[in-house]
Amino acid sequence: MKAMILAAGRGERMRPLTDRCPKPLLDVAGTPLIGWHLKRLAAAGIRDIVINHAWLGQMIVDALGDGAAYGVHIAYSPEAAALETAGGIATALPLLGAAPFLVVNGDIFTDYDFAALAATTASLGGEGASLAHLVLTPKAGYPTGRDLTLASDGQARLCGEGDAPMTFCGIAAYHPDFFAGVPAGQPSPLLPHFIEGMAQGRVSAERFDGLWLDVGTVERLAQAAELATNTIHPV
Repeated sequence: MKAMILAAGRGERMRPLTDRCPKPLLDVAGTPLIGWHLKRLAAAGIRDIVINHAWLGQMIVDALGDGAAYGVHIAYSPEAAALETAGGIATALPLLGAAPFLVVNGDIFTDYDFAALAATTASLGGEGASLAHLVLTPKAGYPTGRDLTLASDGQARLCGEGDAPMTFCGIAAYHPDFFAGVPAGQPSPLLPHFIEGMAQGRVSAERFDGLWLDVGTVERLAQAAELATNTIHPV
C-alpha cells in the first residue's frame, strides 16, 4: 500500500518562517513536521511514499532524499506551482498506481494510527462501494474549512442544521477512480469532488478523537512541539 503526503503549499500564515523554509520542514521537537508522518507511516508498515512539492520543493528533496533515514522509499511529484489538493493528487497518480492509497496533509500533527486505515483502504472501489474514506474529528476551535458531519450510515455529509459539525483531518484513503475526472497538471481544489462524491454516496468516513492539530500558525507550531515533547506516543 502506498501513501501520499501533500507538501506543495506556500504556508502563507506561517511567514516569515516559510519564506526560507517549506512548511513541511519546520522543526517540531527536533524532527521536521513531515518527518513525524514518515515515522508513523513506516511504523504502520506503509513504506512506499509519494510527496508532492512546489514552494522551495528542492529543499524537501534535499532534506528527505530517498527516505532511507526514515525507513521508507520516497518518490517525488514536483509541481511548478501548487496545484491544490485534488490537482496535486491527480498529477501524482502515475506514481501512486492502480490500487487504493492513503493521503495525509503535510501540515498537520497527529498520533493517528495509519495502520487502522489499511483494511478500509483495501475495500475501496468496486460496484457501488465508496471511492473515498475520510477521517473526521470533532470541530476544532479555529477555522479549518467547510464543516462536515458523519451520518448514521457511515457516510460523510456536508454539515447541515442540527448535525454535529466535524473537521476533515486531512487524512483519507482513496481509490484512484475518485480522481478520474480531475485533469493532471491543473489546479483543482478537493471540496467540489467531495461534494460530488457525497451526493453519489461514495464517500465514507470515521470519527477520530485522538491528538490532531492543524499546524497553520506560528502559535500552533509551538503547540505541536509541546505535544511532541510531552504527549504524543513515541514512534
